[in-house]
Amino acid sequence: MTTPQPPAVVIRTHGLGKVYSPGTEAEVVALKGVDLSIGRGDFVAIMGPSGSGKSTLMNLIGCLDTPSSGRYECDGVDVSTLDKEDLAALRRDKIGFVFQGFNLLPRMSALENVAMPLGYAQVPPAERLRLAQEALDAVGLSARSGHRPSELSGGQQQRVAIARALINKPPILLADEPTGALDSKTGEEILSLFKRLRDEDHTVILITHDAEVAAHADRIYVMHDGELHERP
Repeated sequence: MTTPQPPAVVIRTHGLGKVYSPGTEAEVVALKGVDLSIGRGDFVAIMGPSGSGKSTLMNLIGCLDTPSSGRYECDGVDVSTLDKEDLAALRRDKIGFVFQGFNLLPRMSALENVAMPLGYAQVPPAERLRLAQEALDAVGLSARSGHRPSELSGGQQQRVAIARALINKPPILLADEPTGALDSKTGEEILSLFKRLRDEDHTVILITHDAEVAAHADRIYVMHDGELHERP
């Protein structure tokens, strides 16, 4: 009988640190020696109050910022070895971002908003729309594809944002306070959608200050004064 293999590690940090304005009076140590390992198909919450360092960690995981010290591997790639162009390609192909503020373009339909990232990947227009429709189907919004954001509820707008994040089929979904602008019932629906995506082998990393939201994840990490601890 063969032993099942552990899931591949998609996020690995070792001794990750971030200092802003080092050596000046304004110096801020935002992250201190963070070690983190997240496997494919994990649903992880990173929790902490404002100023704890969780947004800094999210920006480093999302390759939106560079660490001052330590090492970060994203899906097996040492991020420090990449130039700007390769880093942009890694962000596009490996990470889907979901934010509290939806960030949809008001003049575009749901379908056009979802298809937009494929324009940067030089996908032909007809193929873009076909893949965008598939992504909307996956989040239960196929009937709303022609609606603009102003014609959709908050929960529907967040589903469109999630479909847009999934359009490049990234292995990692990075969600920053994704239920912050939603009522509790709609928030629960979005968290259920994340669980379904986890079951489909996406890695979901949820950044939140809300313990009730974090409780939906399989593992919870807590940030405090730039240090990360796994909650037992």
